Amino acid sequence: MALMAAIVAAMLVPPCVLAVSLALRLLGIPLAAVVTFGGALNVYAGTLAWWLLFFALALVYAAFTFPWDEDR
Repeated sequence: MALMAAIVAAMLVPPCVLAVSLALRLLGIPLAAVVTFGGALNVYAGTLAWWLLFFALALVYAAFTFPWDEDR
């Protein structure tokens, strides 16, 4: 289940970053400000934090879609 969540998170991050960066460009906000949480983290720790957020959401999704009641 964690592997499925990791794969889903890794697949969701690039399109979401692209969409957010295009929306922020229209508002005049630099993407680095969002990735680094306003400068509180460096770029690598910010990217990891965002990936972990997506992972947590994907893990909840995987838990709901996992066939718990089926027999093998």
